[in-house]
Amino acid sequence: MDDFLNILGSVFSAGTFNEMLRRATPVALAAIGGSLTEHAGIMNIGMDGMILMGAFFGVLGSALMSSAWGGIGMVLVLGVLVGLFFALFVVKFRSDEFIIGCALNTFALGLTTYLSRAIFGTSGAKGYPSLPTVDIPFLDSIPFIGEVLNHHSLFVYLTWLLVFVLWVFIYKTPYGFWLRASGEKPDTLRTAGINPDKMKWLASVLCGILCGLAGAHLSLGYLNGTFAENMSNSRGYIAFACVIFGAANPSKAYLAALMFGFFDAIGLRLQDYVSSDLTGIIPYAITIIMMVYVVIRGQQKKKHAAKRLPDPAGKT
Repeated sequence: MDDFLNILGSVFSAGTFNEMLRRATPVALAAIGGSLTEHAGIMNIGMDGMILMGAFFGVLGSALMSSAWGGIGMVLVLGVLVGLFFALFVVKFRSDEFIIGCALNTFALGLTTYLSRAIFGTSGAKGYPSLPTVDIPFLDSIPFIGEVLNHHSLFVYLTWLLVFVLWVFIYKTPYGFWLRASGEKPDTLRTAGINPDKMKWLASVLCGILCGLAGAHLSLGYLNGTFAENMSNSRGYIAFACVIFGAANPSKAYLAALMFGFFDAIGLRLQDYVSSDLTGIIPYAITIIMMVYVVIRGQQKKKHAAKRLPDPAGKT
């Protein structure tokens, strides 16, 4: 009984929720970027590669310029270029977005592995200038809440702002309406004199930037100036699952990312009691459950919609 209480206390401690926010942030940043492309009618499966490149070039820029902010600047440029590259094939050349996304992930893994070994050696990059933590003095006086919300990388707090800003952009502005129409009713939007392809380009570039920042948080914020091969660790795929689970709503996608972060943090806490090989699969198992829920929910909606249709024989 005492062991169970110890496990329970460890799982629901302030440290677990603090770790939840840190681990959820890169997934959340990619997910809100993926929400933009999803609304534009683009299935962006290439977010994992975008995150990985953001993580590598963030550290590379930090090393070259001896400043984490130099790394962030390089990531912003990279995000624009990767977003344009993705849109070039998907929007301009009408290529299959699934194939392009998979190719981007494969390319990113090969490129970052080669460059990391060529520049930093086989051990990867460690100890380069990283982003400072944000300390909010008055939070320290609040029990539990202060331990959860304080002393994070800037990106944790920036993500909260971006979720709100992008929610307003998508649902409360004309540009957001055009973005959604470019995916749902592109011909209608074109009739109104607005080119839906321009909105798709915009969504792809913004997604590239946000995924790049997700990677930068991972290497410069969460891991303190460290890059390791394939360190995105399928977070882009999990972010895509969050987009689907949240119906491309930035706020709901963020909540889904928090759920992933929570179970990921739980897995870390349980390593004192259970094999790390077993606890490591917990967040990915939760992601699968999320996708199964989405499928079942979609089928139930179809059944309810079919029941509301008028009877062909004239019966109600």
